[in-house]
Amino acid sequence: MTLLIALKWVFDDKEGVVVTSDSRVTVGPVSYETRKVYPIVLETDEDVIPLAIAGGAGDSALVKQGYRVCERILVDLAAREWGRRTPSFEQFEEAVGRIESALIGRLRELRDQGLSFSFGMVLASVDPSGRASIYLFDERGLAEPVHENPGFAVIGTGFFTGGNLLLRLLGYGPEEWLDMGALSTFVIDVVSEIDPAVGPFLGESYLMSVENGKVVLGPLKEEAVKEYKEKVRKRKELMRRVWRLFDIAGEQRVLEKVEELERELLER
Repeated sequence: MTLLIALKWVFDDKEGVVVTSDSRVTVGPVSYETRKVYPIVLETDEDVIPLAIAGGAGDSALVKQGYRVCERILVDLAAREWGRRTPSFEQFEEAVGRIESALIGRLRELRDQGLSFSFGMVLASVDPSGRASIYLFDERGLAEPVHENPGFAVIGTGFFTGGNLLLRLLGYGPEEWLDMGALSTFVIDVVSEIDPAVGPFLGESYLMSVENGKVVLGPLKEEAVKEYKEKVRKRKELMRRVWRLFDIAGEQRVLEKVEELERELLER
């Protein structure tokens, strides 16, 4: 399976989405690396128009079919109805409805043939006004909007072995000022240490946001991957050391020191 995380990230007054995954696929005793985050764009003669980011977990053949369904519908709508532009929040919501209908039909056909399978998919986008959408598709093909509550989606076996727990424990919220790249890298790396079906973070992460009034979509750069991996290494060590301090100095004293540092930073 896998671990895939989609997070809403607030930049000043605009929202962005980060979709991050490990790269390991496990089929029986065999494991291999594959791409699990799929950017969807409309290519024209003049430009490349960002439309969405898809990510999937489960049977790889079905996940790839899911990507193709999303791409076909979104690209067709962008070319025919959206004026070759990134969809608005409402337009994307309508497109998700069409994708949902297509997936429901396809997955029902497979079940009617007596096939059992595993499937989960996330589809995220940011409109030109800076409003983010995140939809979670289940094994029936039904789509649930999660961009408002809880503001994130986690799919794959890693969800059950700590992905969701770590996000809750670390206090993730779309309005919190957290480095979402470091957060998603941390969750994937920690879960990979206990779940053999989840690989460590190798850099598969895409960000969609609005910069200078334009929607942009791109992968995490190699230098950023190295930076996040080093951040995660340090943060894991710091968390272990702070936990030890609780037993040595007591929670109240540690809390006082943390509050002292917070006040100092806020005053700056």
